[in-house]
Amino acid sequence: MAYHPALPTAVPAASGQSQRARWLALAQDAAEANAFYAPDMLGAAIDHLAAGQDVHLIEVYDGDRLIGLLPVVRRARHGRLPIGCVANWMHDHGFFGAPIIRRGDEIAAWRGFLAQLDAAPWGGGFLHLEGLDAAGANAAALEALCVEQRRGRLEIHRYDRAMLRSDLSADAYWETHVRSKKRKELRRLQKRLAELGTVETRLLSAQDDLALWCDDFLALEASGWKGQEGTALGCRPADEAFFRAACAAAFEAGRLHMLRVDLDGRAIAMLVNFRHGEGAFSFKIAFDESLGRFSPGVLIEIANLHAVQDDPTIGWMDSCAAADHPMIDSLWAERRTIVQYRIALHGSGMARLQRSAAFAIANGVEALARRLKGQA
Repeated sequence: MAYHPALPTAVPAASGQSQRARWLALAQDAAEANAFYAPDMLGAAIDHLAAGQDVHLIEVYDGDRLIGLLPVVRRARHGRLPIGCVANWMHDHGFFGAPIIRRGDEIAAWRGFLAQLDAAPWGGGFLHLEGLDAAGANAAALEALCVEQRRGRLEIHRYDRAMLRSDLSADAYWETHVRSKKRKELRRLQKRLAELGTVETRLLSAQDDLALWCDDFLALEASGWKGQEGTALGCRPADEAFFRAACAAAFEAGRLHMLRVDLDGRAIAMLVNFRHGEGAFSFKIAFDESLGRFSPGVLIEIANLHAVQDDPTIGWMDSCAAADHPMIDSLWAERRTIVQYRIALHGSGMARLQRSAAFAIANGVEALARRLKGQA
């Protein structure tokens, strides 16, 4: 497996905790929530998705106390450029890339991340970061540190995606943010669906039901277009194993939030969310496409709205959706700005010169491309 632990010099010999126990303690005091790097999901990804990828886990300590965790991968190319770089690890099923940093130690954690990458001979030409919240703790600390160290930092892309963050009740939110015509049409579809049989919405609560719910989700997802294109979780053994392991670990940690809509006891729509801190991340949705005329995907999102807004322990949910998603954008009014950064890496001697050149070349090529497209 192409997975490397943290650099040996980064882990204090006096630490008696296991690696994942240290991650858990860190995640419980994180400055910025990220369920994808919380120990349940990250552990499942390392166990099942890291094969063939050169994954390094950078840990930063203050004495014996872990204050930062950043999974990175080496890339031989940066987009179309034949320039090697290092990037935060965003596997196919990871939709947010903010490192886990301890609250109050944000700048210290980033100082440690960058110092280790500066010293790493495998660090490549620069650090490419994607999937960060432009208004998050990581972005703020990174910007401040780059200014302090006179380190090059360039935002190379941004987009907005739907987010649910409101103090309104579910009913009030629905009335306020969804058009009257759309609400009327969805009520009609709910009534028509109920004519076919008993419709029930359920939230997973019993561990004994978890394996069956995972089976149902995998089958439902594979029955649609994702199954036909070979991108459903059940199409690849490693992806299925990751999903099952992540759900099991998250359930045990109290971080799994799984919903279903049943018709006469058969799942017709399911939604999997993962929680971290006061937030939650919408991971995957599946629905019976043969019942598409009833919009089962939208109906389960309505159920999700009630489940989130009725739960006082969930403060917000990130849709993890693509930009301008036609369905979720019409239901959730709030937006989260997701950014990518290119960060210069330092070093000594020839490595410093090579990295400086790589950072400048990548920036220059990108600026030229924008000018040719008339964007600058």
